[in-house]
Amino acid sequence: MSQYISRLGRRSPAAPSRLRLPHRRPRRVAMLSVHTSPLHQPGTGDAGGMNVYIVELAQRLAEINIEVEIFTRATTAALPPVVELAPGVLVRHVDAGPYEGLAKENLPAQLCAFTHGVMQAWAGHRPGYYDLVHSHYWLSGHVGWLAAQRWGAPLVHAMHTMAKVKNASLAEGDTPEPSARVIGETQIVSAADRLIANTAEEADELVRHYAADPGKVAVVHPGVNLERFCPADGRAAARARLGLPQDALIPLFAGRIQPLKAPDVLLRSVAVLLDERPELRSRIVVPVVGGPSGSGLAKPEGLQKLAARLGIADVVCFRPPVEQARLADWFRAASVLVMPSYSESFGLVAIEAQATGTPVIAAAVGGLPVAVQDGRTGFLVRGHDPAAYARVLRDFADDPGLCTSMGEAAARHAKSFGWDMAASATAGVYTEAMQAHRRRLREHHG
Repeated sequence: MSQYISRLGRRSPAAPSRLRLPHRRPRRVAMLSVHTSPLHQPGTGDAGGMNVYIVELAQRLAEINIEVEIFTRATTAALPPVVELAPGVLVRHVDAGPYEGLAKENLPAQLCAFTHGVMQAWAGHRPGYYDLVHSHYWLSGHVGWLAAQRWGAPLVHAMHTMAKVKNASLAEGDTPEPSARVIGETQIVSAADRLIANTAEEADELVRHYAADPGKVAVVHPGVNLERFCPADGRAAARARLGLPQDALIPLFAGRIQPLKAPDVLLRSVAVLLDERPELRSRIVVPVVGGPSGSGLAKPEGLQKLAARLGIADVVCFRPPVEQARLADWFRAASVLVMPSYSESFGLVAIEAQATGTPVIAAAVGGLPVAVQDGRTGFLVRGHDPAAYARVLRDFADDPGLCTSMGEAAARHAKSFGWDMAASATAGVYTEAMQAHRRRLREHHG
């Protein structure tokens, strides 16, 4: 699609006068999320932390008078073309390819159709209707690249994950990201007016792997909904609601079931722990809350079969993805959340769990060392050796007070990650992008 940029990228005749207006921040943002809808249930298909990110960010931006219109691919004919998600936030469903059965890997072939739908929606508005484009993930970035140039608006892009980073730390048997994605990401990094990174490490990776201009990269930590994810009435009440034993050790996995997230490491670590301490079998419950996703769809029952082979099927309970309020109860009920991921741009569920007062055991990868304070709000584990995770689980089994003391510290830590702060920082990035865009246009036109 990039070959069409120069041809379709002429600014609207009305753009010069519009750009002289003294806007400090955009009035209306076109937000692009091609491959996953903000209306989808996180933990299903390709829906995950990015869905939560877009929903929460859009709502908070609207609260500070920045209207947001989210363009996403229609996956069912039952939804209307436009849905109001919240006051000031619209979701626009774009027809691009079949509603069902289209894997994310096949979406690049539908980018032209998606772009056509975005342009059709824009054509019904006055020039300058969208002040800025904010694209999420590389597929959206390519649509945003064209749209921003066509509209004479700046482009802000959030990678969320990067092919080069994922390929450098693949789980065994996982499928590498294709070279087409690497090329596409490189083009977007060059084209964007600003890039938003979740952490300083991600910002460094953009510069190191994709030659991003450091001056264009801004670090904005994702937030957490502190009203929904909070200690509330505590662990005992949450366990009662979920039918879980009050005195059990409950290490929880919550997320998409795929090799990248490594839920198998948790199961293997539990098997190691029970081999060493068979008396724990009567008081351990291991919930796995989520559905198969990505390369995990190839073996949708692989994790259940692994639990049987390891001889721990009696202590593992599999639950489908749940809505956010119910997920908060699972976090509250857990002794500890376990995140043995091979790659995480941030690890939003780590902050969500901590906000409910639950510590986290996480792999020391990506943004997780920012999300989890090692030794204070949880433990970071280097590598993916199940025995290493088993040793940390044993500490929680031997010292039940550890859940309480670390959980209290975790809840305090999470309070610094509110979405209001993230939205304010993002609005600041928008303002910088608009100013840089105006400067570049002035220089171009002498």
